[in-house]
Amino acid sequence: MPEPTSPPGPGVITLMAAGHLRDALTAHARGDLPIAISALMSIDPESWQAIEHRLALLGGTAADLLHSVREIRP
Repeated sequence: MPEPTSPPGPGVITLMAAGHLRDALTAHARGDLPIAISALMSIDPESWQAIEHRLALLGGTAADLLHSVREIRP
């Protein structure tokens, strides 16, 4: 009997995309908007969809995440 399979997930966040997201959050926290935007624009579409999906599961959006990073900034 075949094992049950789970429905396909929203995709995988590549290591490169995770690094770009980290760079974007760091730049945004510093107030460096051009670098933050550049890093976000470097994320591949599939990873971006996976990031948005995971944020939605947590009840948030990318904009919410960026806003919260700015609030935490020392």
